[in-house]
Amino acid sequence: MTPEARKLLSARRRRKGTKPGFVRQESWRYIRLSENWRRPRGKDSKMRLSVKGWPKTVSIGYGTPKPARGLHPSGLKPVLVSSKHDLEKAGSPEGKILVFSSRLGRRLREALAKEASSRGFVIANYERKVIEKAEEG
Repeated sequence: MTPEARKLLSARRRRKGTKPGFVRQESWRYIRLSENWRRPRGKDSKMRLSVKGWPKTVSIGYGTPKPARGLHPSGLKPVLVSSKHDLEKAGSPEGKILVFSSRLGRRLREALAKEASSRGFVIANYERKVIEKAEEG
């Protein structure tokens, strides 16, 4: 990992640590409302008006550094692979990490992993040990 990428990722981690957990307005009051973020839109909404004592709302100041957005924690750019065509489209392995789609079956996942490792790609969500254990048991 380059020193610049390491610096960006540490800045992203620091920002994430200070960011509040954004919750939906009144979700703590009504069981039927999930905590998933929804923007407060009411005319007299205390959250929309940013009244002291009410939860914080999502705003631009909580964002992470632009170059660090979308990066894998390893500092590489993730590329979603769900077919052999996607693997060919990925190009060279420099600065990229492959993420296999959850819809891939075992057989195709193994074939793609073999192909990707021969090309020099790093794979984020593939562990050969797990598959070997399943075959033994």
